[in-house]
Amino acid sequence: MFGIEALELARMQFAFTVSFHILFPAITIGLASYLAVLEGLWLRTHNQVYRDLYHFWSKIFAVNFGMGVVSGLVMAYQFGTNWSRFSDFAGSITGPLLTYEVLTAFFLEAGFLGVMLFGWNRVGRGLHFFSTVMVALGTLVSTFWILASNSWMQTPQGHEIIDGRVVPVDWFAVVFNPSFPYRLMHMATAAFVSTAFFVGASAAWHLLRGRDNPAVRKMLSMAMWMALVVAPIQAVIGDFHGLNTLKHQPVKIAAIEGHWENVPGEPTPLILFGIPDMKAETTRFKVEIPALGSLILTHSLDKQVPAMKEFPPEDRPNSTIVFWSFRIMVGLGFLMIFVGLWSLWLRKRGTLYTSRPFLYLALWMGPSGLIALLAGWFTTEIGRQPWVVYGLMRTADGVSNHSYAQLGFTLVAFVVVYFALFGTGLGYMMRLVRKGPQTGEGDEHNPGGPGTQRTPARPLSAADDGHEAESASLSKGN
Repeated sequence: MFGIEALELARMQFAFTVSFHILFPAITIGLASYLAVLEGLWLRTHNQVYRDLYHFWSKIFAVNFGMGVVSGLVMAYQFGTNWSRFSDFAGSITGPLLTYEVLTAFFLEAGFLGVMLFGWNRVGRGLHFFSTVMVALGTLVSTFWILASNSWMQTPQGHEIIDGRVVPVDWFAVVFNPSFPYRLMHMATAAFVSTAFFVGASAAWHLLRGRDNPAVRKMLSMAMWMALVVAPIQAVIGDFHGLNTLKHQPVKIAAIEGHWENVPGEPTPLILFGIPDMKAETTRFKVEIPALGSLILTHSLDKQVPAMKEFPPEDRPNSTIVFWSFRIMVGLGFLMIFVGLWSLWLRKRGTLYTSRPFLYLALWMGPSGLIALLAGWFTTEIGRQPWVVYGLMRTADGVSNHSYAQLGFTLVAFVVVYFALFGTGLGYMMRLVRKGPQTGEGDEHNPGGPGTQRTPARPLSAADDGHEAESASLSKGN
């Protein structure tokens, strides 16, 4: 029906759920580290601004963390329901890696999350700060194991295939597979950049509406310092990641570049824009720069980049999609670097907090990190096709034996439930952002910080958006 098969519906369903899920852990990773930095600075300097920002962002972190946990559970079930053959084939590796994530990261986060969110007035300063650091560490440990599992699917090693199943023989090789270090750094850095622009956009929103106070200024300042430093680092990591991909998945690079064939003796050009045509095996309307493809991808002017026609048609990923998803990611990355540099120039002029053109750009760049992250994830996963485990198992061989009707119904159900549930959660989180940091928040209960009173903090108190009755009702519900 509609030219879509059950396999494609299964892929669409997983792509939809993972696209929703990945946004929440990305912000969780960044905000957890941001909160640890804020509390550490408050303990060191006793500057009230850092404590106000901690209280403000801890509420948003709590909502985001909850949505991340809920959306992640659905993905775990899909391995058994929609991809049972893949689980049967590779479960002896992916299963333990995901179990390690639960036993380390999830328990670490769960063990200290309550103290972090509700213990501000009930435990000492040192223990509360330690709990915040442990939660931040837990998010990074979670990233470690999830990326180890996914990277093994991209560049599998450390295994044998016995009786049609993967059997691990070297766990160190399994975990530290060739693409893992690059993908781990790329993902973790993407989370920090995404959070920086989310925080920066929140500050810009308040400044544009005349809410200029030390807490809002500090938000923007810290976010722009992070963008200035981390966005260029991300570009360098991306370059190393590209070289690694060229070595282990050359057809993915060919698809990303929309590059179909080499001219003997000539370096590979860089195609800036175009429309790859999979049937015609060409990139139409292309705009290219001679030799730049070889320079960027091989760091030389004489080596050629592998072309799509060098690989069998059945082994080629969809160049039409990854060509543009990659360019969206890179284009936003360059724009982030520009924003960081512009902020430095304005900072030196003393107009960082008053330049309305810059503040509007910072506001519109709020979701840029998450969009770039999704574009990069699409590039990585669609570029791996037609393999679910690269070179070992094709995606078509890993799907469960479900009918088109079953998959179509569950996909529609997921879309409706996800938009209703997470749409509500995101709306609530944006209300908290619009409320902004409150100066001296909690002073009436906590004049001296952790350990001075015995009243638990309330990180999920509702934001006051001008509707007092509604706000009061939400506060009572929390």
